[in-house]
Amino acid sequence: MTDTKTAEAALIEPIAEEPKMPGHESRLEPKPEWQPRYPGSGRLMGKVAIVTGADRGIGRAVAVLFAREGAKVAIAYLCEHDDAAKTKQLCEAEGAEALTFPGDLGDPEVGKRLVAETIERWDRVDVLVNNAGEQHPDKDIRDITVEQLQRTFQTNIFAMFYLVQAARPHLKKGASIINCTSITMYQGSKELLDYSSTKGAITAFTRSLSENLIGDGIRVNAVAPGPIWSPLNPCGGSSPEKLAHFGADTPMGRPGQPNEVAPAFLFLACEDSSYMSGQVLHPNGGTIVNG
Repeated sequence: MTDTKTAEAALIEPIAEEPKMPGHESRLEPKPEWQPRYPGSGRLMGKVAIVTGADRGIGRAVAVLFAREGAKVAIAYLCEHDDAAKTKQLCEAEGAEALTFPGDLGDPEVGKRLVAETIERWDRVDVLVNNAGEQHPDKDIRDITVEQLQRTFQTNIFAMFYLVQAARPHLKKGASIINCTSITMYQGSKELLDYSSTKGAITAFTRSLSENLIGDGIRVNAVAPGPIWSPLNPCGGSSPEKLAHFGADTPMGRPGQPNEVAPAFLFLACEDSSYMSGQVLHPNGGTIVNG
């Protein structure tokens, strides 16, 4: 039986629930597809973007696509230095400037330093992509420890609050915030109770923050991916039973690739979506959800 006391620490360090997490993309087979599919058209030319969890998976695909479209990119990540260095190299190969920033964004001081370093380097922030997240499968709710519960919320939703608070003084009219929620917010997930709950919070945060900032010309939207092939799942985010059929239950019958999700972030980051705020896009393999 789980101890019901509240975790005493204000900041929970990475937990041992999934010792392989967050996982190296460089070791994953088959490799996720991050490559942008089309030539750039300058839709983010001169912009500065912060992308969290940009060392791998969806975050890497977003960072490289933004770089192709002309943005300077701050690559925020937890601890996978080799993957982050690769993402930086890929962004620079697109002709973009990039910086890497390691740290646990569940610590509000880390978010402040990330924004400060970005401002020191480029003197502006135009796009904030809150993509970093973690998940831990548990079949029985009683197996979710106090530390795991706080850690999951700390990484997935508290960090978004902290980073928006840090970036807010620098976000001007025309800026865009894009949060990564999930299909699990709409469908639920019997083995990802805490993770799914954070994604519900992220959707509510997106809609509420949109109402809060829209008067200042700052748009806030979200993307809710379905099952996407990235290290989040094979490196601890899914049980072995679930991973064996990962993505097979979508109408398309397969998992998505990061470069099938990144264009949704680009659309919400640029002027193509200038009449959208408080909305959620659903790259999920054809699953119909409400919202």
